[in-house]
Amino acid sequence: MMRLRTLCACAFVVALAGCSRSADQGVTLNRGNFADIKSLDPAFIEGNWEAWLLGDVLMGLTTEGPRGEPVAGAATNWNVSVDGLTWTFHLRKHVWSDGVPVTAQDFIFAWRRELDPKTAAPYAYNLWVVKNAHEINTGKLATTALGVEAPDDKTLVVHLEHPAPYLAELMDHQVAWPIPRHAYLKYGDAWARPQNYVSNGPYLVKDWIPNDHVTLVKNPRFYDVGNVHIDTVNYYAITDSEEALRQFRAGELDSQNPFPNDEIDWMRANIPRALKIVPYLGTTYLVMNLEHKPFRDIRLREAINLAFDREALAEKIRRIGETPAYHIVPPGIANYPGGAALAFQTMPFARRLTQAQALMRQMGYGPNRHLALGFTTSTNPDSRRAAAAVQGMLAKIYIDLTLDSVESGMLLVKMQQHDFDIGFASWIADFNDASNYLDLLRTGAGENYGDYRNPKYDALLDKAQQQTDLKIRGQIMRQAEQIALDGYVWAPAYFMVTRDIVQPYVKGWIPNIKDFNRTRWLRIDRSAAAQ
Repeated sequence: MMRLRTLCACAFVVALAGCSRSADQGVTLNRGNFADIKSLDPAFIEGNWEAWLLGDVLMGLTTEGPRGEPVAGAATNWNVSVDGLTWTFHLRKHVWSDGVPVTAQDFIFAWRRELDPKTAAPYAYNLWVVKNAHEINTGKLATTALGVEAPDDKTLVVHLEHPAPYLAELMDHQVAWPIPRHAYLKYGDAWARPQNYVSNGPYLVKDWIPNDHVTLVKNPRFYDVGNVHIDTVNYYAITDSEEALRQFRAGELDSQNPFPNDEIDWMRANIPRALKIVPYLGTTYLVMNLEHKPFRDIRLREAINLAFDREALAEKIRRIGETPAYHIVPPGIANYPGGAALAFQTMPFARRLTQAQALMRQMGYGPNRHLALGFTTSTNPDSRRAAAAVQGMLAKIYIDLTLDSVESGMLLVKMQQHDFDIGFASWIADFNDASNYLDLLRTGAGENYGDYRNPKYDALLDKAQQQTDLKIRGQIMRQAEQIALDGYVWAPAYFMVTRDIVQPYVKGWIPNIKDFNRTRWLRIDRSAAAQ
């Protein structure tokens, strides 16, 4: 219900007179964004396109540096106890955009609200690392039991359930951002309407025209405003990547994510300097809805995994350098040994297909009796092409897929509500740790789209989190990953790469494994356009 109220708040925005570059906007950056945001409230956002935008407005205890790395944000420094269970953050002297000081209480208030079951925040589970957070989030304890305290306005002490070497990076995720306590107490959920919005980051919300754009302007009270070079940034919601490329070529967009994969050969030949493609901490996968009876049979899940031609999808359909995936956790994750994999990884594909057909025949399917399933994906042209390819792959094992393309925001809703049979999903790391991927399959996790439930799997993750030895911790998590792979609960597709195109005159854009390029680090150099 709260999510609905937040969406309805969009109707109260004031229209912008025009979003083209003009003198009164100063230096303007026009960013093409994957889809519209669902809210300006960090408790309700989920997609990376939403985090890109709101990360220009709100700042956590840490924030992303020029290369996407965690750097000091609202906190100038922090201390960690010897046992790793207590972190003390020291806040910098800075204010909200209305001049009210930012305090430790703003963080405590935001975290308690995020964990309150009534809020139904989709990423609340990322805060379960904090003492008593899980019990609060499941309604067993009051929010005041959260293991945080503020000895004074500029000190935040955080007590953890278990050691979390990744906590500094987690603190720059939206789940840990503050909200202005004074504004919320005045307006309630309506604090997140543009006309009521205050921020502690480099930009302010000027307006939001749903399904078109959000305009941000420089925050004059930002503590580092002197080093912010862009005056206005427009985030345009463009779900059609091919249309976005046309606007980019016409100079109407300064950056765009994603670009259309089908145009990769043209882009490599004509705008190679604009392409920003590097390995990304992201995994794309086929998720199967275990709430639906057919998928409770492991033979069906195994058959789909076997018949899913990852190489063809990555190398012939997408063609931008992604690596076929046979496990869940991507390469490059910190403190993780890797080694878990689908059992058939080295099996020739022809043999895989034969084995998949045999499994389907065991279940009573064959040339004269097909299994009808739905396949839910986004309206993005690349997603539709990939879905059509999967449709052809599974037809070879007697599965008829009906494609259902929905807008990206609605796709997330359908996934969370388990309103699908099979669907494409992607996960980009919130922080550089294997647990961020493996927690997706925890019982009851907000992003556990397929509703996987395995007490042994959950127990291994719990055991890993109690370890202070990072090597032992990684080995235990690898055991958990192998359990999920042996159960074929996902069909890993490919490990992602970044998909940005950026005009040559946009300086400061550094491709990185998290694909975060905050506007505060960027600048415009028009002379570079002619080089």
